[in-house]
Formats: sequence, structure tokens, C-alpha cells
Amino acid sequence: LPDLQREDGESDWSADSWSDYGSRDKPGTTLGRTVPDGNVLFPDIFHTDHLLFYERFSAYQDYILADCKASEVKQFIAEYLEKVLEPCGWQAIWRTEVFQVLVGVVGVNFPALKAVVQLSEPFLCESQDSSFTQECMQELLELKEHEVLLQELWVVYDESGEFDQTALAIEHLRFFYRSIWRTWDEEEEDEFDYFVRCVEPRLRLHYDILEQRVPSGLVVDYQNLLSQCEELYKKFLNVRNSISNNDSDSEAENVSMVEGLKLYDKVEHLKQKLKLIENPLLRYVFGYQKYGSLQAKGLRPTGAKVIHVVPWTMTANLLHLLARDKLCPESCEDLEIQFHRDPLTAVNACYEGDRVIICPGHYFVDGMFSIADSVELEGYGLPDDVVIEKQGKGDNFFDCTGANIKISNLKLVQHDAVEGILNVHHGKTTLENCVLQCETTGITVRTSAELLMKNSDLYGAKGAGVEIYPGSACSLLHNGIHHCKEGILIKNFLDEDYEAPKITMFHNMIHNNDGYGVVLVRPAVPSDTKDASGQGTKGTFIFPEDFLMMWLLYMTADDILFPALGNTQPTQAGDETACAEGSRQEQPGCVTDELERCKRAETSEQTENNSEIANVLGATSAKKRQIHKKRLSELGFTEADDNLMSQEMFVCVEGNQFKWNGKGSFGIFFF
Repeated sequence: LPDLQREDGESDWSADSWSDYGSRDKPGTTLGRTVPDGNVLFPDIFHTDHLLFYERFSAYQDYILADCKASEVKQFIAEYLEKVLEPCGWQAIWRTEVFQVLVGVVGVNFPALKAVVQLSEPFLCESQDSSFTQECMQELLELKEHEVLLQELWVVYDESGEFDQTALAIEHLRFFYRSIWRTWDEEEEDEFDYFVRCVEPRLRLHYDILEQRVPSGLVVDYQNLLSQCEELYKKFLNVRNSISNNDSDSEAENVSMVEGLKLYDKVEHLKQKLKLIENPLLRYVFGYQKYGSLQAKGLRPTGAKVIHVVPWTMTANLLHLLARDKLCPESCEDLEIQFHRDPLTAVNACYEGDRVIICPGHYFVDGMFSIADSVELEGYGLPDDVVIEKQGKGDNFFDCTGANIKISNLKLVQHDAVEGILNVHHGKTTLENCVLQCETTGITVRTSAELLMKNSDLYGAKGAGVEIYPGSACSLLHNGIHHCKEGILIKNFLDEDYEAPKITMFHNMIHNNDGYGVVLVRPAVPSDTKDASGQGTKGTFIFPEDFLMMWLLYMTADDILFPALGNTQPTQAGDETACAEGSRQEQPGCVTDELERCKRAETSEQTENNSEIANVLGATSAKKRQIHKKRLSELGFTEADDNLMSQEMFVCVEGNQFKWNGKGSFGIFFF
């Protein structure tokens, strides 16, 4: 069967198959030209490094790698080059980190991916110093037996089109070994398709970074992880080689084996982190820590607090109204007022306890609001009258790390941000009477952060309107969340390192979202599959050995049998303030206090939706406690501390309306 597949693959390499990929059947070149960098007048070269994603994707999938395994990559590339590369008769610039020189290609060693070259006449060379004379270069080539790596060659431009395929093939080879291939890939398991497992996600990540669709912090994390992994892998190979070369059963060899195992574990851990970032779905599901080093200014040295005023245009009447409503509290003798031309300048000038008042107007801001102190940002008027619109590219719009931040009466319009419109990284942020027009994700509540969002409207997010991380607290009261990909996304908190989030949802209108109104992200565990199969429902494909081979399944809560919740019941809370306070105090009072009233309430579709969400979230919290208790038992702790085991999710879900969401009110996102 493999031989038949290879024969079928070879039959695809007919002349017709090149009509949409190269230029063999077309007169003249279809590629551009570019002038090489440097002071030496080298001939122009083919311009091939501007290829689009789909061009590279098609080349690797259809022509170069196909369904090869990791151990077959070099063989498949050599066979591809043998079919498309001109074996001789072309010139190229041989480039290294030290020099570049013009050479002529007289042959190709395809299995080694090398070209046989000789110096061209006239001799053209540029180096960092003057030591690379023609004689030196000739000696270097003789030491290399006149063979150099194909990926180090840049093909000299030719108008005939005869060498287009050669230039493109070398570009694909060079890009592959620079941006796709990893030194440890040969040791990947061969039962997986290398293109699907490694090439496609890395290629997508490369273009996502190139097109600024990945946060800069995540790009830095990825590059650092990649460097660390390469360095550790080299050390691991050195240790492994030293062990294999030493046949003695000495104490030193035993020490080397232990060291090798430790290095191997570290390399595998880093590889998993890299795969998380390379996977476009998991990249944002798991997130990353950012802005941990952002420092608050604290109080002013004088101890004074300042009101910062941002006027679009200042009139006598507006100044009078401001003085009456905002600038003259009961004791304003020592009050300092500063005026600014734009909101970003005002926020950057703030210290702990300051207040920013933004007058009606449409403000365009090219930058990011990083708020590290407890400040208040307030629009003077209705949200539609005070608009802050982002211009220019950047990771996100608002980053909040202050202990107590309040934003009110503003309309925020997001453009060209890689991340969401507002990120709460630390502390508490209150968002009241605001309108948020999103473009990527909406609001993100990170671990250990708290969000209180009241009487606000959020729409347009290409991801989730609100993302809630483990260990956070999120209170949503009387808001509208609509026309997003998902309404609210609650991220996995089953991991032992995380605490359950505390969630209050009271009288929100969640409607017209493409997916679900509320989505819970969590790993699939064997009990879920067993329960689901016991009910005759759709099963979930689970890969415990490698969850990165992700089979994601959206399922409504009715599709899954959940364990009993004990005292956790559907909630009906009469006072949203009590719910919000209970969320912060970790006392699920509103879950039980209104139990009798909930039982007497008339059953309706919306009540069932609210109860369903509360039940499933409570069940997942209960499952977390069971897993944690089992782990403690395995460690020998038969009686767990009540405080240690009290990480129950506080859930107050009442009066929310879910309408016209594409996939329903509530779903679970398994990975």
C-alpha cells in the first residue's frame, strides 16, 4: 500500500501539475528581482521571501512533504529537489554570517541537500574583514570538497524563467529549516503525519506573528522558550552521546544517566509549552502571564490627589458645569486640577487616588492605557457622547493592574488590537455604564483579578465577550453581551494549581452570539466519557497521552450526565448587591437563602438556562474537590483541612436572558 501511494504521488508530478505552481510552461520569469544588500555590486537575485501563507502551505503539503513521517522529511525534500532543481548551469550568492560570495553551480548532491560550486569570474566577495581573498575562498571550498548547503544559496536573477523553480525550491528549503524544522523533530513518533502535527501549526504561527495577530508578549515567550529548548536539547544530546560511548558501568555513568533524564524531562516540558503556543486554539485558551513587572507609582510625594480634566473643547458654560458637578466637592481648598489634551496623557500622569474626567468628544488614541494605580476614569456625560477610539496597532487597549480601578460613562472603540479591549491582570476593576465596541476579544479577567461590570453594553468581539480565568472573581450585573463569537467563556479550573473562579451573573441579556451564550472550557476526563456513553449520547474523543492532538467537541449540558451536586442548587437571588458581596467573601449565601423561593418560582426556559449554568459550574467545582481530595489521599493525608478543601466555586446565576445565540445558551468546550 505505501508503494502504491508513492506511485500515485509520483503520477501527480506531470507537466500539467506545474501549471498553477511554477513557470516551466510559461515564457519568461514570473518572479521579481531584488538588489542584494552590501557594498559589492553583486548581480540581482530572485525575490522569493515574500511568499504568502497559502503558497508555502500548498508547496509543503502538495509537493514537498505530503504525508511523510518525521524520519522521512529529508528523504522527501531530496526527492522534491531532484524533480525541480536545475542540476547545473546557474549562479548564486553563497551567504554565511561572515561573508557572501558569487559562485557557479556545477552539480547538486540531492541526498545531502548540497550544491557543488566553484568561484565565479570575476571574483565578487564581501566580508566583515579583508582576509577573505580569492585564494582563501578557494582553499575553503577545497576543504568543503566544493559542497555547500543549498539553503545558503540565493539564486541570481534570470529573465528567461528557466530558473524560477530552482529559486522557489531553494526558498522553500531555506524557510523550512529556518522557521519550521526543530532539531528534535527526528525523534517525534512516526505514527503521526509530520505536516499536520508540526508544519501546519508552526507555519500558521509564523504568519500570525508576521501579520501581528499574536500578542508581542506571547511572541517573546515563544522565542525564549524555543531558545531554552534548543540549548537544553544540545546538552541532552551531549550527555546521551557520552553515555553511549562509554561501556563501563561506573558511578560517573550513573550520574550522567540521572542528569540525562532530568534534561529530557525539561526538554519535554518546554516542547509541550511550545506546542501550546503553536496551536491556534490552545494558544489563547491557556493564556500567559503578562505585565507582571508593571509598577504602580503610589501616592505623590506631597500626598495630594489631583483631578485631571480632558476637554475636547472648553467653553465657559462647560467649565461652569464641571465646577458645579465635579470640581468643587465639600472641601476643595487644596484641590489641584490639571488639564490635558488627550485621555492617554491624563492617565499616564496619574498617581494613586487620582481622578480623570473626560469631557464630551470623540478622542482618537494611538497607544495603550496601562493603569497600575487605583484611579478613576470617568466620562462627563452619556457614553455615546464620550468616545475613546483606538488607532494604530498594539496588543490591547486597556490593561488594568491597580488595586481599585473604576471606569464609567465611556464608549471604548477598539481597532487593530491583538488582544482584548480590556484586560484585568491584578486587583479590582469596576466598569459601569460603559459601551465597549470590540474587534478581537472583549474583556479578560485574569487569575487573581476581579471585575465588577454593571449596566454596560459589549459587542463585536471575534472571540468571547468576557473571558474568566481560574482563580478570578467576576460579577456581571445588568449588562448586554451580544454579537460576539461567544458570550462568556469560563476557562478550565480543574488543574490543581488553580482555584475555582467566583462568578455572579445577575439580569444580563446575552443574545445574538455566534456560538453559545456561556461556554465552560475544561479537559475531558474518563468519567465524562463513561457517563456520556452510559446515556447513549455522543462521546468525546480523549487523548490523555497528547491532548494537543485536539478533538474539540461542543456539547450542551443536557448531553452529559453530571454527578450530584449535594447542597448546590439552582439560585434565585433577590438582591444583586448581596450576590456580588457574597462572591468576594466566598460565602455562597444567595445559593441557599432563596432556595424555597426558587422552588416556588414558575419554571420557564430562561430559569432553566440560569439553573443549568449554575448546576454545571457547581458540578465542575465539586469534581475539582474530588480530584484534589484523591490526590491528598494518595499522599497520605486521609483527613484534609476544611479550609484546604473549601475551594468551591461561588455561583450566583439569576434572571439572565439568553436569546438567539447560534448554538444555544450553554455549552462545554472539551480539550
